[in-house]
Formats: sequence, structure tokens, C-alpha cells
Amino acid sequence: MEKAENISIKIPEELKQCIAFHGHLCPGLVYGYLVSQQAINILNLKRSKDEEVVAVCENDSCAVDALQVLLGATRGKGNLIINNYGKNAYTIFSRSTKRAYRFSRKQYYLYNGKHDQEFARLEAAVSSGTATKQQQKRQKLLKASDLLSKPFDKVFSTEEVEFSMPPYAPLARSEACSTCGEMTMSTKMVSAENGKLVCIPCSEKDQ
Repeated sequence: MEKAENISIKIPEELKQCIAFHGHLCPGLVYGYLVSQQAINILNLKRSKDEEVVAVCENDSCAVDALQVLLGATRGKGNLIINNYGKNAYTIFSRSTKRAYRFSRKQYYLYNGKHDQEFARLEAAVSSGTATKQQQKRQKLLKASDLLSKPFDKVFSTEEVEFSMPPYAPLARSEACSTCGEMTMSTKMVSAENGKLVCIPCSEKDQ
């Protein structure tokens, strides 16, 4: 087996932050990094401390972690919405400017680096399920490096979309479930046959 040539990648500081959060470098994380940086530039965004920025992701891939780090969009704050359609597409809203852009991956990925023959072999091994962990890691490294070298508009299409801002994350007091006694967000509770409020798991046990 031929020895793999070392690859030197210049990793931007912002991407390093994403890697530290996510745990490793991979193509999915790079997709999210690219989208985040483009949204920041177009919409003149700063990292969202509250819900100033809203991200709607049409997948639940590694890319989502980059949006959390760079845009400050999180499930806990309610400004990260995941509609898992399996699409590599993301809509970023700015509440202050009332503008929104949707970024969608253009086409099937094509490697365009100098290691094209090696990548083709690795891709075939990954696709067939025969790749070793080392081969999987190498394939991800080659792809991530290639993605970072491409102009954004070669990877994603950019479209300004109609502004339709999602509502702020709802707040509601907690109530004790009448069955298990655990504190539950009142708006997530349901009425039992006796008219008392119960949590969803308890309501399902009675069915």
C-alpha cells in the first residue's frame, strides 16, 4: 500500500473553535462553517447572545454544530430550528435588519484537489462500507481540505428569501404533573380524563 502524502491545512481560527466544540474536523462541519461565515458577511452579523439571529437547518448533520458556535444559534435559546428534511440547506434570519438568506448546496460533491486518484479509492471504500477507520479519517481530511479551498458559490447557492421571522421561544411556568409529580412546562401538559394536568409520558401510559 502506498504511503499517504501528508496534507497541510491552514485552519482559520473560527473553524478551530468549531472543531473544539464538535470534537473533530469533518466535511459536514466545514459546510456549516462556510455557511456561517457567508451569513455573517452578508447580514453583518455578530454572534447571537439571545435570539437576534435565527438559523433554520434542513438537516441534523455535523454542520449544525458550526452554526451553534459561530452564529450563537442553539436549541436551548430557541433560535436554532431543525426541520430534518435531509437537505444540505440553511436559512439564516437577522431580526435587527429583518432580512433572511437561504443557502443550499448546489450539486453532488466532486473532489477537485491534487489527490484525486487517492480520494476516488477512498470514496469507493467508504461507499462500499469496507474502509478502515484510518481510511475514513483520511477521506474526511481530503474532502474538508478541498471544501476550504473552493469559492463559496461553487459549493452553495445563495438566495435572499422573504422575511418571515419565527416567533421568540415561548416561556411558561412549570406545574407538577398530577400523576408522577414531576415539574413540567405547563404548555406541554395535557388534560387527563379526570380533568387534571399530566405530563406527556404519563398521558401515554394511560392509553
